[in-house]
Amino acid sequence: MESLRRGDACGNPYRLSHRGKIISFSCDRAPAADGSPISELIFRSHSFERGKGAFLKAADGAAVLSRSAASVDVVKCDCAAHVQRRVSTPCVLVAERYERGESFRYSLLALNSSNRLEPCIEFRLPYEMRGSVSILQGPTVLWSHSGSVFYISVQAGEVRQIPIQLSHTVTGELPFHKDQIFVLGLQSLSGQPSDNQTLGYFVDTGHTFDGSVVLPHPYICITRCILVLSAAEADGGLKSAVLAATSNKQLVYFENSIVRDVCELPFEQPDNIQVVDTGRAGCLFVISFQQGHVCAVRRETFQVASHWSGVSSVHVDDFMGCGTDQMLLTFEDPGATGQALEKFLLTDLCGISYARCKDREAAKTSPPPPENYLLTLQALESRLQSGLTVLQELQREVRVKDRVLQQAVQALTDVVSEREPVLTQPEQEGLIALWDCDDDESKEEAADDKTQDMPLVSSKPQVDKLWHRIAEGRMVVGVILTTNSSVPVASVSLSVLTETGQSSTPAVIQTQSQVFWLPAPCSSSSSSSCSASTSLEPAAKRSKQHSAGRPNDLNACRLAVTAVTMLTPLLNSGWVKCRVVLHYVQRQDAFAVVSNPTPVVLHCGQVALDIHSDFQTRLLKNPELKTDEVKEDLLSLMAFLEHWVFQIDSPDHSLGDIEGWIQKRVGCKRIEVCPQYLLLNSSGPSALMLLRWHQITPFQGELSVHSSELQMLQFLDSLLAYLPASCCIQIVKGARKQGEAQIFSLALEKEVASLIECVSSLLCEEEEEEMEERTGPGHEARPEPGSGEGLRRCRQAWQRDVERSKMRLSPLVDLGRYRRMTQSLSKVQLDGDLAALLDTQRTLLS
Repeated sequence: MESLRRGDACGNPYRLSHRGKIISFSCDRAPAADGSPISELIFRSHSFERGKGAFLKAADGAAVLSRSAASVDVVKCDCAAHVQRRVSTPCVLVAERYERGESFRYSLLALNSSNRLEPCIEFRLPYEMRGSVSILQGPTVLWSHSGSVFYISVQAGEVRQIPIQLSHTVTGELPFHKDQIFVLGLQSLSGQPSDNQTLGYFVDTGHTFDGSVVLPHPYICITRCILVLSAAEADGGLKSAVLAATSNKQLVYFENSIVRDVCELPFEQPDNIQVVDTGRAGCLFVISFQQGHVCAVRRETFQVASHWSGVSSVHVDDFMGCGTDQMLLTFEDPGATGQALEKFLLTDLCGISYARCKDREAAKTSPPPPENYLLTLQALESRLQSGLTVLQELQREVRVKDRVLQQAVQALTDVVSEREPVLTQPEQEGLIALWDCDDDESKEEAADDKTQDMPLVSSKPQVDKLWHRIAEGRMVVGVILTTNSSVPVASVSLSVLTETGQSSTPAVIQTQSQVFWLPAPCSSSSSSSCSASTSLEPAAKRSKQHSAGRPNDLNACRLAVTAVTMLTPLLNSGWVKCRVVLHYVQRQDAFAVVSNPTPVVLHCGQVALDIHSDFQTRLLKNPELKTDEVKEDLLSLMAFLEHWVFQIDSPDHSLGDIEGWIQKRVGCKRIEVCPQYLLLNSSGPSALMLLRWHQITPFQGELSVHSSELQMLQFLDSLLAYLPASCCIQIVKGARKQGEAQIFSLALEKEVASLIECVSSLLCEEEEEEMEERTGPGHEARPEPGSGEGLRRCRQAWQRDVERSKMRLSPLVDLGRYRRMTQSLSKVQLDGDLAALLDTQRTLLS
């Protein structure tokens, strides 16, 4: 992002910022090999070197523009989202003027990741662009001429004119997938100024809309530039938050087209608005003005924090590489060569400040320009104010302690003198009684009865560290959290969001999350307090200002959450930033059942992805180190590699020293940061293996293996040769990729077994009833075989057998039994359908 005048005809270059670097563009004429002059577009990129406090050249290049043009000039340069590449790309608009005729040839060139200028758009105009020219997402070039608005984009391929006539136009962008670029203006209905209406036009689709949903009608005529902070479609309308800088020296904040706040600006003719996200210090709005003026407005107070004059350009980016934004102000220097930044101020007005001034013509005795001292002092002023606030709070606490000590001494003196002590209520001093008493218990019970239906407000987990590792087409992102054990969390997972441009919507990348519990640090004081809690003294109350989320708390728990994702959906270029978001469910206590849990989302930070990095971490180079980085390497390996757990039983012989046998293998080393794990490192991440042996009894143990499937099978083959022949190895936990398939197969097996069992039990019950009929009281007395009664009974038995054979072909069962059978089978089939769905999703996403 940049603003103000980027360059001029005197050699000062046009500049923009991109990915923490400053890129400058300038045109030059040089003789070719045949002696004819050619026009070139030269670019140079500079990155900030913190140790030297200066911008050093990182890359440069040039592109030949024309051999016949009379003059070549840079019109505009800016960063825009490239729709085809889905990345933010530096773009520069160049105008070529020829001696014959009055035609102008314009070229929009984009600087790719390989530091090469590529042409995007070329068009001719019979006139020269003057006034405001914008380079927007697409990329799209938009300008005004003779009261009309024109534009050209990569999708359009030609110069187009907006079909409606608008006056007092303002251009902006909405954070949507479509209909992003819009133009606001006044449309005359009958030629009278009183009949004008506010109308908006979407450049991408050609649709019109009511412009008053973005900016109220009275502000259209006086608005010089706008910035849409947020926008969302809701209830058939548009909910938005918009900043507008007016010609009346005002910065106005609108919510849903309603004025919420106004700030008086120190200068006139505003030109551009930018947002500086300084992290914990909040956000700043940087407004650029014509004539080289700039001011910064704090978002929280909506007041001017600082202002500068004589500014050549202002840029917003993470130049320090610290994860937050800073603003870079470059100052006019007529004696400069035109490319290097020799007079600049890099600051965020809350702790970061780098100022550089180089005056070639100043004498040795003359002091440096006074504005640099003022710029540094203004940046340090905010830190001084925050320090004074902390000092005042400490002084207030000291006064409270002194007053409490005086009252305690007075009370002790009254008791010794057998006088009745007079004490103020603890609430008046802002204190809480240390020991429980009957009155306090009754008050607390009454308060609990009144507030028992109110939900318990709990603190969020604290993000201590964020890291990432890359290996073999996958990325591992990890977060160290500190949470309160009295308010546990469940269903913890990480999501990775990619942002390829400021106007694009973040995309969620599919990840697989794991949670590892880490030991919480416990100091000596904490242990002593634990042992002292068994005394017979009354229980002390916990202070209201006690924070359960601090690392030194006895209830504090630390856990590491990792997520593994493929690099293919992440990378659109060689370098991209990703946001990491934590999802969890928080409940009141560890024994409460989560019913209708509400997921909580916590932003953990950003990671800068670089595919050129390798997996040669500190852990692989030296497993004997005990640092936090090595611990992160270990957690990354555990998340990256597949995991198996085997139970080994030896009924006839003892297992022996299995851990010693593992340590004798070539390349095996113990990880000092976690001694129970052994590392086998052959060559490359695919040959890595983490082993942990837990001896339960002399005849039984548990082996945990983190490795690829081939490495695991090779290791088990060599282990079986060492173990006694009577040993039995059973898998307790398989790899993550086999979990869904195993669950699906078990569910199908259970479904088939249940069906066989239910049908067989139903038919067996019918056969039992038949046997009861045969062996009933009527069948006890059997007649003689040759008698007539015997023949009649034999005929009846034969007829019953015929009927039973017919019923077995299409048996009739009891309705109640059949209903119970179908209900039990439906439950089993639902489990099978769920397992099939999980296995299908895993197959599609893998």
